[in-house]
Order: sequence, then structure tokens, then C-alpha cells
Amino acid sequence: MALNYETLLASPPAIKHQAYEARDSIIYALGVGLGAEHEDERQLRYLWERDLLALPTSASTLAWTRFADLDIGMTYTKIVHAEQRMVIHKPVPPTGSVTSELRVKDVVDRGEAKGAMIYFERKLIDDSDKSVISTQILSILARGDGGFGGPERPSLPSHMVPERQPDLTCDLQVSTRSALIYRLMGDVNPLHIDPVAARKVGFKGPILHGLATYGFVGHALLKSLLDYDASRLLELDGRFSSPVYPGDRLQTDLWVDGDIVSLRVSVPERDAVVFANGRARIRAA
Repeated sequence: MALNYETLLASPPAIKHQAYEARDSIIYALGVGLGAEHEDERQLRYLWERDLLALPTSASTLAWTRFADLDIGMTYTKIVHAEQRMVIHKPVPPTGSVTSELRVKDVVDRGEAKGAMIYFERKLIDDSDKSVISTQILSILARGDGGFGGPERPSLPSHMVPERQPDLTCDLQVSTRSALIYRLMGDVNPLHIDPVAARKVGFKGPILHGLATYGFVGHALLKSLLDYDASRLLELDGRFSSPVYPGDRLQTDLWVDGDIVSLRVSVPERDAVVFANGRARIRAA
């Protein structure tokens, strides 16, 4: 089934519910690198059931709707998660029940050779009081679905990092087990565990989940700038520009301009930028 612009915009939201426990919040934190410094009491707040806190970027994973479950005409084997934008309205509860509402916000036809960019809006709702925890914009590049006759306007503008030297740099090591841990959150795509499946589509081996990379970006902000205070991270945007492999060292460069932080994440050993055009909004201490 080919993409149809009017049908996509008129499609009803995909609804997903999830009840989750402390164990789920802890697995998420482990999957994005917390616990490597196992005696750091600031990290233990996200790893120990006693007075447990949840990482703000865990909102990107809770009640996740698989794109393969959406009947909207995408060629699912050729989609790439291109960008992630998130506004955090309130702290993520460490346990509870949530509902995700995912709807198509816009579609840009980039031409038959370049695919289509599909923008989804996702709201994560706290079932206990119906308040919105986060609002997210996901950009999906449907590589096999361009040329369907939709509008060809430019994609959303990207945030540009300053030209000066970064104000801060944070290094985080991706464990060789990170993808194995993160997949326990529910994304069991074989690309993240099966070497044969990963090599078949051009990777040198299993890759880290895109939203796990996003979680590492949030971790770098918390560690280097926010003293692991989750309540101070209000927004986090960026573009997935290259895959991350288990075992990579992630170098996050940060530029601080008031409450706006620009960031770029690279793997120096491969000379690869893996998260580009990053932008965060933070609350002062």
C-alpha cells in the first residue's frame, strides 16, 4: 500500500498503554550507561528502589508503539529514525501506568529517490491524573516511499551548534552489553543482537538502538551539567546521523548559552558524528 497524504493526516492516533514497575526504570537506566560508576550516589538514585527516580529520557520508550504495527503504508523494512524532539512537562514517575497517543503530524515527499519524511507527534500521558508527561516529535525517513505525490516543502529546520570551541566535553563508554540490556525495554529488533541480520543490511555488527543513543545523550547532560538532577532537563532534540555500536566511546561536546545547550555527539575512534544538531533546554539550579 503506497502512502497517501490525506489518508495519513486523517488517520486516528495509535493508542498504547503500559503499566511499569521500578524494575523497568532501573533496566532503562542501566541500558543508557548508569551504574558504570557504581558507587556514585547520584547515579544510584536511578538504580536503587529506595527513593527511586526515573530518567527523563525514559519517556521516549514507555508505551512505545512499534512502527511495524502501524497500518499507514510505510515500507517498514526501509525506515530510519531520523530525529527525536521531546518536551518534558513533568517528571517521569518511576512506577505507574501511562498511555501513548501517536499521530501523524506531517509528511514531506522528498522524491522517489530520496524517500518521504514522516513526522509523528507522540504524547505520553500519566494515567493516574491524565496529565501529559512529555510531548515528542519523531521524524521517520521512509526511504522506500518517496514520490507518492505529497508536498515537497523543506524538512523542519535543524538547530546549529556554535562555531566556537565547546564549553564542556563529556565521555561515556557504551558497554558491549548495552544493546542487550536495552532490548529488555521491548525493542527486540534483531539488528540489535543478531550479527548476521545486522551485516545483511550493511552494518559491521549489531547496533545500539536509536533511542538508547538518545538516552546516552540525556545521560551526558545530566552528568556533565545538571549534577544528575532529572528535573532540570526540560527539552532535548537532535538528529541521529550515524549508528552507534556497543563498545563505542561517546564524546559529547556541549555549548552553554543561558538555558539553551547545544550539543554534538561523536565517536572519535571512528571519526563519526552520531548525534548532530543537538539542542537542550535546561532549568537553572
